[in-house]
Amino acid sequence: MSETAPDTFKARFQTSRGEFVIEANRAWAPRGADRFHELATTGFFDEARFFRVLAGFVVQFGINKDPVTAAKWRNEKIPDDPVTQTNARGTITFATAGPNTRTTQLFINLADNGRLDGMGFSAFGRVTEGMDVVDKLYDGYGEGAPSGNGPDQGRIQTEGNAYLERDFPELDFIRSVTVETE
Repeated sequence: MSETAPDTFKARFQTSRGEFVIEANRAWAPRGADRFHELATTGFFDEARFFRVLAGFVVQFGINKDPVTAAKWRNEKIPDDPVTQTNARGTITFATAGPNTRTTQLFINLADNGRLDGMGFSAFGRVTEGMDVVDKLYDGYGEGAPSGNGPDQGRIQTEGNAYLERDFPELDFIRSVTVETE
């Protein structure tokens, strides 16, 4: 990680469905907030798809549109943060594959998912504007492969948006992200 994020900052997401704003709070999960700030300020999320949208659970995103860029980040893991906030509706956290495996994938909680707290999912921010937009993101594909009919995350990593645009054309996406400090 290159630098420390501000104590609090906002990330304004322009999406195919509308706009929403995430307010990050470094005191909640400093490593997560720092990584999110780094990704948001470098354009990492631009044109990325919301590839896993499970109604009443989560909206997941954070695999870059370009397989070369995605590959560069795949092993850039950050250590876990302690869980200081519950995974309430509207909070955002990094996805994990086990302890100390957070990289670039995130999810926004669509419901109160407090059961995730004990699994180490440390929220670092929350949606403060536009939760109605988040609620409208396309959820018709369901869970990802191989458990469901949605996109295969391995193929997103290796094929990028070409795969998603061809096989999952209804997915909503991020047009751009603007970071604002107070």
